[in-house]
Amino acid sequence: MSSSTNQKHMILAAMLVASTSAFTAPSVKTSSTATSLKMTAVDPAVVTKKEYQDICGVSFDGDELTDRLKATNFLYPKHVEVIEDIAPIAEAMVDDILLETGDAAWQPQDYLPDLSQDNWYEEVKELREMGEQISDELLVVLIGDMVTEEALPTYQTLLNTFEGCDDPTGTTDSAWAKWSRGWTSEENRHGDLLNKYLYLGGRCDMRQIEVTIQHLITSGFNPKANKDPYKGFVYTSFQERATKISHGNVGKLAREKGDKTLGKICAMIAGDEGRHEKAYQTFVKEILKRDPNGLLSVFGDMMRGQIVMPAELMTDGKDPELYENFANVATGLGVYTPLDYAEIIDHLVKTWDLENLEGLDSAGEKERDYLCKLPERYRKLASRSMNKQKKATDLEAPIKTFSWIYDRPCKIVV
Repeated sequence: MSSSTNQKHMILAAMLVASTSAFTAPSVKTSSTATSLKMTAVDPAVVTKKEYQDICGVSFDGDELTDRLKATNFLYPKHVEVIEDIAPIAEAMVDDILLETGDAAWQPQDYLPDLSQDNWYEEVKELREMGEQISDELLVVLIGDMVTEEALPTYQTLLNTFEGCDDPTGTTDSAWAKWSRGWTSEENRHGDLLNKYLYLGGRCDMRQIEVTIQHLITSGFNPKANKDPYKGFVYTSFQERATKISHGNVGKLAREKGDKTLGKICAMIAGDEGRHEKAYQTFVKEILKRDPNGLLSVFGDMMRGQIVMPAELMTDGKDPELYENFANVATGLGVYTPLDYAEIIDHLVKTWDLENLEGLDSAGEKERDYLCKLPERYRKLASRSMNKQKKATDLEAPIKTFSWIYDRPCKIVV
């Protein structure tokens, strides 16, 4: 037998081992030989596509590979059926909600000094002079919002866990995969823009901020969706609106203090969040038309807990209560408060018109009644909690330092 024939047989054997391990459960023990074979590179010049397909049952590329990678067993098969049925709605959202890419879309550089121009120094100086007008407290909230945006890899990973909505190859041509990638590409601009603004402003310890970002991405977060697309889209419907409110209020406070650049930046980001919010809430509307009882069961279950904020595992490696302190500063400035939480629930109940929802069984009716009464309950709880905090801070406002701004102190006033 020739050496080239031996080489081909060895490569085919390696491919067979690798293919088997890819599509079946791995054995408990793996020999060093098998491990070595699995790592052998597949050379199309030596092994033809026909030979690969004969052994593996799938070609190197094309629709066959995509089909082979699709999940066939689901934890929520009924939910996946509904998600597949509303795929045309997702396709429409890609066309109607997402902006064009490239030169047609806004980019971070559109709102920042151009350092390649002769007047860059004057532009940076102007940006810094306006930025000096905002308080350290507002700066801390802006940094916290930026850190949250920079953890985008975690959020795309989350989208790809929702059953029926995944992107198995990374370039899958399905409506849900295109939505996921398009949404991510737009969101990616937010962290980039805020990061550069803060860097040019010169008031922050950018290294400590970068440490925080790395910690947050490493830690991840669990919104308790558990791969359920229904839970996933209820969560994103809530969270996109919360983010829109936060960015919008930071921009409003910045404009009041004279920072027109930051006001414009936050308005652009809030506008993106508003469009994305509309899409996710539309997905839930369509689910309600097809499975109202299933969606209400999920919505009620999530509200009996609490919506997990995406940056709750935030840490700079120094302050173990960093997220809580950041959130308290945001509450004190009125950027995002418990009352906003209640108003978001009320908005979702009204947007999805739960009071007039038809086709419910007895359990669905019970969930609907619970959800429709929930906003007022939360308003009362929020008001009571904020009044209690205000009385405490009226006597003496707590002071917290933040490594993000070189350990300068911030007051927490509710």
